[in-house]
Amino acid sequence: MIPVSIQVRQALGKLVLPVLLLLSVGIIIAGQADRRLADTARMYVADVLAPLWGLIAHTQTDVSHLVQGVKDARHLAEENAKLQTENAKLRRWYDVAVSLARENDNLKTELHWVPEPTPAFVTGRVVADSGGMYARAVLLVAGTTSGVHVGNVALATNGLAGRITEVGPHAARVLLITDIASRLPIELESSHATAIMAGDNSPMPRLMYYPQDSRPIEGERVVTSDQAGAFPMGLPIGTVHYLHPGQPVVQPFVQLDKLTMLRVFDFGQSEIEPPDAPGHVPLTRPHRPLALPFKTLLGQGQEG
Repeated sequence: MIPVSIQVRQALGKLVLPVLLLLSVGIIIAGQADRRLADTARMYVADVLAPLWGLIAHTQTDVSHLVQGVKDARHLAEENAKLQTENAKLRRWYDVAVSLARENDNLKTELHWVPEPTPAFVTGRVVADSGGMYARAVLLVAGTTSGVHVGNVALATNGLAGRITEVGPHAARVLLITDIASRLPIELESSHATAIMAGDNSPMPRLMYYPQDSRPIEGERVVTSDQAGAFPMGLPIGTVHYLHPGQPVVQPFVQLDKLTMLRVFDFGQSEIEPPDAPGHVPLTRPHRPLALPFKTLLGQGQEG
């Protein structure tokens, strides 16, 4: 390496910027004088520097992936700690659930509990309703040949969807709980009050005829009631929501505008007949004399 004095280095440092400016001006003038030569030179420089640019871009991508991997690793560590905490809580609740299940089985055994029969059900695909007298209804690809009957209850994966109102050999119409013709008895789980849920063709049915001293509570669960004998007790429907003060509605658990599959259950509610009360005497129709033929009456009138 050639030794250079400090004065020469300072002079060369002062000349670098003017030389670069003159070189830039010369390249611009040469490019304006001969465009073809300038384009050829530019492409040649681009071809020479392309591998370098690719290496720089690849290195930048690798560095970005490395930084993102470090961030993800830190996030995964935090999420892993959170999941371990939740897993410990769920384990405690699991032990409580197992203990309660065993206690429930023991109590049922001691009380000689009679379990209710498991309802039969049929699963069918939902298709668009092409017509009918209802505004909120769907067609189910399952009919009498599959065991579907009028009055069966249609359930989605997370709650009540409606009830079978019309049935054919291979299709059935399900009246949704949001239709204006839908009226069904319900029970409020928190307030333990009964009411009527009435559809009005909107996404949220209205609550009617609830006790004035036990108003619905915002967010409480709404389930079916067996008062009318049409539905079994406890089928989940939705939660209470107030659109306006004094106007409670039910926000269904089921997205009724995105139904694809429904299960139709036959709970056999109509087959349950109560026994007769003690001393009950069945009513009989009063005896009526047989009506005489019109010609006989006419003859008797003529004889008189």
